[in-house]
Amino acid sequence: MKQWLSRNLVSAVNSLHLSGSSKPLSFHKKTRFIQTVQTCNDLVLPTLTHSKILKSGLLNDTIITNHLINGYIKSRQISQAHQMFDEMPEPNVVSYTSLMSGYISASKPELCLWMFREMHNSPVLPNEFTFATAVNACSILADLQKGKQVHGLVEVFGFRFNLVVCSSLVDMYGKCNEVDFAQLVFDSMADKNVVSWTSMITAYAQNGRGNEALEVFREFNLLDWELPNKFMLASVISACASSGKLVSGKTTHGAVIRHGHDSNDVVASTLVDMYAKCGCIVYAARVFRRVRNPCVIPYTSMIVAAGKHGLGKVSIELFEEMIDKRIKPNDVTFVAVLHACSHSGLVDQGLEYFNSMSWKHGVVPEAKHYTCVVDMLSRIGRFDEAYRLAKSIKVNPTEGASLWGTLLSASRLHGRLDIAVEASKRLIESDQQVDGAYVTLSNAYVLAGEWENANDLRNKMKQTGVCKEPGCSWIDIKDSTYVFYAGNISFERGTEVLRMLKELEREMKEKGRSKGLVFFDVEEEAMEETVDH
Repeated sequence: MKQWLSRNLVSAVNSLHLSGSSKPLSFHKKTRFIQTVQTCNDLVLPTLTHSKILKSGLLNDTIITNHLINGYIKSRQISQAHQMFDEMPEPNVVSYTSLMSGYISASKPELCLWMFREMHNSPVLPNEFTFATAVNACSILADLQKGKQVHGLVEVFGFRFNLVVCSSLVDMYGKCNEVDFAQLVFDSMADKNVVSWTSMITAYAQNGRGNEALEVFREFNLLDWELPNKFMLASVISACASSGKLVSGKTTHGAVIRHGHDSNDVVASTLVDMYAKCGCIVYAARVFRRVRNPCVIPYTSMIVAAGKHGLGKVSIELFEEMIDKRIKPNDVTFVAVLHACSHSGLVDQGLEYFNSMSWKHGVVPEAKHYTCVVDMLSRIGRFDEAYRLAKSIKVNPTEGASLWGTLLSASRLHGRLDIAVEASKRLIESDQQVDGAYVTLSNAYVLAGEWENANDLRNKMKQTGVCKEPGCSWIDIKDSTYVFYAGNISFERGTEVLRMLKELEREMKEKGRSKGLVFFDVEEEAMEETVDH
């Protein structure tokens, strides 16, 4: 966008110079005003320049006004920018696109799309940057319906093969969880660059399709005409993390070092996350400590990593270290530290951090933070407090699913049937995690000895067609991936695995730490637990 505006400025200034040689003062004034606006870095300068332009009588000049709009946007004065736009006698495509981009920068994508609709109703035609900005707004909102509408206009206006627009469409479909649509757009592109390849890799990585993301990255490397940038490498590392491919992750880490991106905060954070998810917490710590001046992002990733490995005290030490360095924690940092406290039994410290969020750190607690506290209280049996807290929070269906799902799982494990029933009811009524709610409540009934209620619930699941997908895990050994599904023992090298499990079971029983292997469905698993008790 900036390059296009610069080209537009050069051509405009040249035309002014050629056609207006009799008025050199006007040309020099325009040039000086444009240069001043382009260097605006504070809140005052755009207003002062605006005043001078008004006095000079050049406010009706579209080119100067466009640059003034950009000056206001750069100084985060979007309302003044919009006011300037409204006062323009003849706004052009740059005027509309600049204001749309301004609303994106101001985290107001809805208003960006509103401006796009206003432009559609005007005689001004959109260009490639207008469409890319509109698609970006749909991507931020994850609004598939509006994204498809904009895509339709892209086709109508003849931008279906445009590199900038198509790269934005690939990103938008990926953010809307429509990876196959993203692939169709990507395949239709006659020309691709590192941005479009990165968008496709990211689309797969963000939707849990790590293997396909790595395959796209291999295709990119085979071209051998452009080097991967830090954004592409970060997405590839995320794909390795989601698919548990440690060897591929280490190979990509090597590429990060070769291309000089190992000091980048975002890349380092994804490496920390990848090594932690692949079970290499020591490697994660090494990567983190090699970042010279880590910001909040690497710190948060390392706090998450330590927490997932049960190292709650390490997470707290990292959090305190961050605070001592005057690095301001964000909402994700607090989710990480609360989660670590919850999984390490550090309830008092966790509650202290939660209570200090707003007054000490300026972070307002959201539903995700309350969910961590509910989990924290539930794990140590303080169900009444957790239940009261859960009922006191106003959440949307998605947030409620996490909150009540957490309470449901804990109440089932601790035999609190009353809370399990209430949590399941809320999940089913909100149409969130319905299969898990039914199954977990059925287990809770069985553990409480209420077989009739469990059987009725199971029959209701069959009648309504609710079916829970079996749990799945996998391990990557050399170039082979071994996948395991709950309740299924007919997998590759299954005999070896079962033999090893039975050997482990025998050793655990000798030490009094096993209740026996279970290869049945969920209800039978609950029955086995009841018998063992």
